[in-house]
Amino acid sequence: MSLKAKTPSESRTEMTDIILPAQTNNHGTIFGGEVMSYVDRIAAITASRHCGKPVVTASFDSLDFLAPIRLGEVIILRATVTWTGRTSMEVMVTIEGENPAKGERRVTGVSFLTMVAVDEQGRPVEVPPIQPETDEEKYQYELAKERAAQRKRRRQKFDF
Repeated sequence: MSLKAKTPSESRTEMTDIILPAQTNNHGTIFGGEVMSYVDRIAAITASRHCGKPVVTASFDSLDFLAPIRLGEVIILRATVTWTGRTSMEVMVTIEGENPAKGERRVTGVSFLTMVAVDEQGRPVEVPPIQPETDEEKYQYELAKERAAQRKRRRQKFDF
């Protein structure tokens, strides 16, 4: 069955929240695990929007922390599907921190995850192909092909 291609903008997602004391470490910055939780949730929402199915996280390919987000600041996450396989989708998440008093924003992290669409029994199902439109989407799509090949090589090293 061939599914109709979708554009990244059809599933693009944005999430915003304030960083509270329970989310911070003794340096007054957000715990890395808290950021990972946000990233995993927004990636799942974005992938599910793309395929119209439930999804599971297959791989946290990377999460690069570039700058801290401090207590009382705002975390902004933007996610987009950058590549699709037969049942999998790569999602790129950009993380920003905002000082609401100053109105200043900065990129604090970038992450790539692989999500897999599943049926009611948890078995992988086919996803619509992605059709990048903008120059940036096309650029990320090309880079995603290499990341997908790297994931495949990495998985082949494990013989379970």
